[in-house]
Amino acid sequence: MNDLCKDRVNHVDIGGEGEDQRIDNYLLKVLKGVPKSHVYRILRSGEVRVNGGRVGPSRRLTIGDKIRIPPIRVAQRNQDANPANPEIFDVLHEDDEILAIDKPAGMAVHGGSGVSSGLIEHLRSTRPNQPFLELIHRLDKETSGVLLLAKKRSALTNLHAQIRDNQTRKIYLTLVWGSWDSRINKVDLPLRKYVSKAGERRVVVDGPNGKPSLTLFKVLETNGKTSLLEANLKTGRTHQIRVHLAHVNFPILGDDKYGDFRRNKLLQKYGLKRMFLHAHQFSFTHPKDGKKITLQSPLPKELRQAMRSIDESFIKESKIMK
Repeated sequence: MNDLCKDRVNHVDIGGEGEDQRIDNYLLKVLKGVPKSHVYRILRSGEVRVNGGRVGPSRRLTIGDKIRIPPIRVAQRNQDANPANPEIFDVLHEDDEILAIDKPAGMAVHGGSGVSSGLIEHLRSTRPNQPFLELIHRLDKETSGVLLLAKKRSALTNLHAQIRDNQTRKIYLTLVWGSWDSRINKVDLPLRKYVSKAGERRVVVDGPNGKPSLTLFKVLETNGKTSLLEANLKTGRTHQIRVHLAHVNFPILGDDKYGDFRRNKLLQKYGLKRMFLHAHQFSFTHPKDGKKITLQSPLPKELRQAMRSIDESFIKESKIMK
């Protein structure tokens, strides 16, 4: 952690190297190895001081600023820890209006449907001084990636209007079986939600009764065995990408609801133990200053490793067949 001592208070005078940097970016640089969530927490709590006063994460530094950095005591991550523990996910962006996190797979965004407590409930409990915190959009439990929350009602209303008017851009990455049909660049099929006899919430393509639903697709990589796709979500229906891909016979690998169950079980030996769907990018206009913002989350390590294992098995099989 450079010359800073993590066990005591540090006082730093800003020189030319820190001029015009945001305080959050500066702290992330000098506190190497400290989770982003912890850095933002000590900013929110007021433990970090600039010239004796509290500052927000967007405060820009000038030469001569004096920063107080508190002792950094971060609990060690436990592999068996509750996945909703905020230490386990990264904060991608935070200001007075919005909070964006990198949601891990396996975490429900809210309680209900057999889940007593979700991500939003845990965030509220760990931010008792945050009077307002609401989900701007949702991700399925097994979907990872960019998740946006509002810290003010005005921000929530503004972002909901942007989503409704198709002024945002949501890009997902997904892996399907086989060589992608290049003739398919979009799926424009209405979707309808229903509850099965077993009480399970499901979605089906239904022309007469469904709601308009449009997804644009672009193939990024293919090896003849699998295809990595970019899915541009133009509408935000429940399970939209999953159902659209299943309907055109390219179900998402690892999808336990609309996928190929036998193949999913076989793919577990390659390390694919979750649905291969990741919210990679979210672009929007900031509700306060009108600036364009694009937030990105890289493909998680476990998905990259699973894709590599599947690719390697395909190469071996191809050599055997020759």
